[in-house]
Amino acid sequence: MKIPYNRLYFSGNEIQYISDAIEKESLCGDGYYTKIVTNFLEKSFSINKVLMTTSATHALEMASMLIGLKSGDEVLMPSFTFPSTANSVMLQGAKPVFCEINKATFNIDVNDIQAKITPRTKAILPVHYGGISCEMDEILEIAKLYHLYVIEDAAQGVNSKYKNKYLGSLGHIGCYSFHSTKNYICGEGGALTINTNNKDILERAETLRQKGTDRHKFIKGDVDKYSWVDLGSSYVPSDILMAILYSQLENLNLIKEKRKIIHEFYIDKLQRHVNRGFIQGLTYVPEYSSPNYHLFYIVFSTKEIRDSALKGLKKYNINALTHFVPLHSSPMGIKLGYTPNSLPLTENLANCLLRLPIYTSMTLEEATFVVESLNKVIKEL
Repeated sequence: MKIPYNRLYFSGNEIQYISDAIEKESLCGDGYYTKIVTNFLEKSFSINKVLMTTSATHALEMASMLIGLKSGDEVLMPSFTFPSTANSVMLQGAKPVFCEINKATFNIDVNDIQAKITPRTKAILPVHYGGISCEMDEILEIAKLYHLYVIEDAAQGVNSKYKNKYLGSLGHIGCYSFHSTKNYICGEGGALTINTNNKDILERAETLRQKGTDRHKFIKGDVDKYSWVDLGSSYVPSDILMAILYSQLENLNLIKEKRKIIHEFYIDKLQRHVNRGFIQGLTYVPEYSSPNYHLFYIVFSTKEIRDSALKGLKKYNINALTHFVPLHSSPMGIKLGYTPNSLPLTENLANCLLRLPIYTSMTLEEATFVVESLNKVIKEL
């Protein structure tokens, strides 16, 4: 048996909706299916305003522009994240300030947020790792106390909750991803979520997304022609991609439940290994979090044991993976003045983490093969 890390899942209506979009001659941005998807996300996740984008990367870039980041500003974020999180800040001339992560969840450490706030701090950018929510009550309280923006990087967190609220609906602004590696996919795509009633932010978001023009006013009939009024870029996805995405979103909870079955199977079968010398822990879900089961990870005791397990699983044709290189220890992080030991906990956890295959169409037979193979690998360590 050969087990990939990820396998694309299609609900069955994708081709039908693509054909329908073509028949409707709805190919460019903000077409028929874009409107359907936008309304679906706003209503399903109780979000004030959703703007579909070409990626979560572009959503993050827009968010940084919308809060007025500039040279000298600082934004607090975890180091254990994808480069887009930091790039979005640096593209505005601001500085990412990397914080430690929580050992249990791999999310940003609330205590380190508090410790690293300065008069230059403009925002907090929590990343909901693996679709498991950060401690949002504490983060929002800190933000309120210091008058900071909160931008949620919920790229991995579509259809996850913090308590009774969906990720992406808690901060001032949120960012989703619909990349092919995520739970709900359209190849490339994302969304910007706006949860504030600030008219300036709402208005400017539309403008930034439409190449710095007031085209949105033209579409609504508020002006007889549109013009260049601000900075911006082409952040609007094709309606073809939104047709694919709508087919996915129609199966929102089915996809989540299928992944939950594999997640719980892994927990049940692998828990016995925890604290027996080789494995420190498995994916942890706090009581306040209702995840979308985006990924499943194991934390080994050392990097050497993790690397041996990775090689061992490959011998069984199982494509397990490590994850992010912490940004502070990357070449760009070094240029920013960090050293590899700046965030020792982040560094250690990143070195010990291994992600097991998990995908929506995964069968219990496949999951059983992964578990049995891992058991053999552990015996050989």
